[in-house]
Amino acid sequence: MRVGDRVRVVLHGRRVGGWVVAVGVEPPPGVALRALAKWSGRGPTPDLIELAEWAAWRWAGRPASLLRTASPERVVARLPAAAPRRSSPSELAADREVMAALSAAGSSGVLVRLPPAAPLDPVVLAAVAPGNALILCPTAATARSVGGVLRGAGVPVARHPRDWALGAAGATVVGTRAAAWAPVAGLAAVLVIDEHDEAHRQEQAPTWHARDVALERALRAGVPCVMTSPCPSLEALDAGRLLAPSRADERAGWPVVDVIDMRRQDPRTGLLSPPLVRLLRSDRRVLCVLNRTGRARLLACRACGELARCEHCDAAVAQPGEQLVCARCGTVRPAVCASCGASRLRTLRPGVSRTRDEIAALVGEPVDEVTATSGNAAAPRSRVAVGTEATLHQIDRADAVAFLDFDQELLAPRYRAAEQALGLLARAARVVGGKAGGGRLVVQTHVPRHEVVQAALNADPTRVSSAERDRRTQLGFPPATALAEVSGAGADVFVSALGGRPGIEVLGPAGGRWLVRAPDHRTLCDALAATPRPPGRLRVAVDPARV
Repeated sequence: MRVGDRVRVVLHGRRVGGWVVAVGVEPPPGVALRALAKWSGRGPTPDLIELAEWAAWRWAGRPASLLRTASPERVVARLPAAAPRRSSPSELAADREVMAALSAAGSSGVLVRLPPAAPLDPVVLAAVAPGNALILCPTAATARSVGGVLRGAGVPVARHPRDWALGAAGATVVGTRAAAWAPVAGLAAVLVIDEHDEAHRQEQAPTWHARDVALERALRAGVPCVMTSPCPSLEALDAGRLLAPSRADERAGWPVVDVIDMRRQDPRTGLLSPPLVRLLRSDRRVLCVLNRTGRARLLACRACGELARCEHCDAAVAQPGEQLVCARCGTVRPAVCASCGASRLRTLRPGVSRTRDEIAALVGEPVDEVTATSGNAAAPRSRVAVGTEATLHQIDRADAVAFLDFDQELLAPRYRAAEQALGLLARAARVVGGKAGGGRLVVQTHVPRHEVVQAALNADPTRVSSAERDRRTQLGFPPATALAEVSGAGADVFVSALGGRPGIEVLGPAGGRWLVRAPDHRTLCDALAATPRPPGRLRVAVDPARV
């Protein structure tokens, strides 16, 4: 029996699964030990159990949910033999600057700012040069690509979670967010690719972030942690030493950006401005991004001019299909005006479906629609595709990407809106490639002087990070402070008990949610851990992404 093994015990007539967290422990006086009902195989290593206890405090969760993520999908009775490496570090075509930074970093972080079109392979090979590494990727497609590069270089690779046992025996582990909890024998370095990507964040409570788990894990193991990003987050800039490319290399790694000032366009053209129409009618493959699903998100009656609203809660209704639907209360009714009964409605804010129909009529050829609900369908074959930002994940290459209403991202009511908007432009820049490939980004906006637009236009992400740091410091948002979102039936009782603790500020409620703010994470997490949880549903999200 080892620490971390999975077992089952009989409690109240049923078998309950758990993990061995210590061995050789003497029971309290008068307590008789019961035999285990079953041994269920290998589980997390002792260092991962300690990491899970820290993460449960850091994100106000339960260690069991984190240990479940750190456990294999199937029963692992024994570990295989470690695979030998076929090449030495000197034979790898690694980034020498990153390798030098790794040697000097010790257990600290190194942040590499890679332009969107810059190759990732040299940084990956530099991370595995010292030995077995843990590589976290934002998507499964990136993990497959990185695994292929490493195998071609003769490095033994374990794809998480499929090869959990191989990683525990000794290999470089490559995977998505959950791989942050994968065992790695002989861990020598940790690499987080695109640390700014929201895919690294766990949405369910506890809302841990793979980047922060990787940094803490590297610190505990005494190994360096490398993070890459074309537009680093403020948290990453605070956590590691920045390695930035030269201005020439960074400009070459971003595509040409065409900014269309919608203030100077005829408002009757809607989202299809004349410069965009010329691009759509060319022979280039174009992806149009609009983060509004359905046919229309805001409508007005053509007869009386009244906005289409819900007759029950008075909220604006949308038209995802043939009928009108209220997003607030779910009421469904026919597409008629509730004020005068007219059946002709004018679209004030079109969705993806309506825009696709308009573009298809404009270019005279089929236009595909791509959204998150498209799933794993075959890649669009038409020259022009319209969809939400999911389009940028389902289509690997295009000549141009056009953001039809980028103000929706720039002016979103979220404190991370600027970072998220720049990350969206960086993702689109990877699809079209750098300046040498002739790719173009087209951004339609009413605020062309916004720092996000200027950062992409000048290939200078520091314009956003500098403005964001000043703004968040003045407003008291992370990373200047620590923040948690509390919701659920028991939230009011929990927040009332929490608000009296020193250093804790409670904001709200708004929509059944409270925000809890503290000067740092230690103050916040200690207060959350010390406050008893009342009966009833309670959700605590530390470091919420969309507030």
